Amino acid sequence: MTTTETGTARPAGRPRSEKAEKAIIEATLDLIGEGMGISELSIEAIASRAGVGKTTIYRRWSNKEDLVADALASLKAPVPPLAGVSARDDLVALLDTMMRESGHARTRCVMNIAMSESDRYPELFAKFMKVAVEPRTAAMTAVIERGVRTGELRADLDTRLALGTLSGAMMWHIKRARGDDDLPDDLPARIVDSVLRGLAG
Repeated sequence: MTTTETGTARPAGRPRSEKAEKAIIEATLDLIGEGMGISELSIEAIASRAGVGKTTIYRRWSNKEDLVADALASLKAPVPPLAGVSARDDLVALLDTMMRESGHARTRCVMNIAMSESDRYPELFAKFMKVAVEPRTAAMTAVIERGVRTGELRADLDTRLALGTLSGAMMWHIKRARGDDDLPDDLPARIVDSVLRGLAG
């Protein structure tokens, strides 16, 4: 540790370069998106594509699996702020985020290749689930449960089944999209409204 003029301690060494980190993340996603599986992916290949040295990568990530987990997580947008007034509107906002982040052909390709090796890298995907998937699941669960409490949704609603129905319907459309413009802007609202007809009290 070193000390600044104000007496505040700061970590020794060079500050992290956001530009380098972004280049490394993008290089990782590009290589996977071009068809390279996680088992084939190497730190050497990522460093070469990103235009950095291997030590630059190892200063930030201790191994390939941690890097890939962070790269996959970067494809997920933050959970959007929710108005908290209408369960319907909040569910539309959450599905819209899912569509925007997964609707691009590159993202779908990367996720399909990566998920095909989930059994081989359980710790990698456990981290990815914790960082990128669980917050979305928790947000949607909270919205559904709030809708039950307020009477907007049926009192006997199976929350997990409703969650799977909503997210599953969106993923069905995403996986079958042929191009980046193949998912209409009103799709999240159409899915939510269709499902809510069966969930409303």
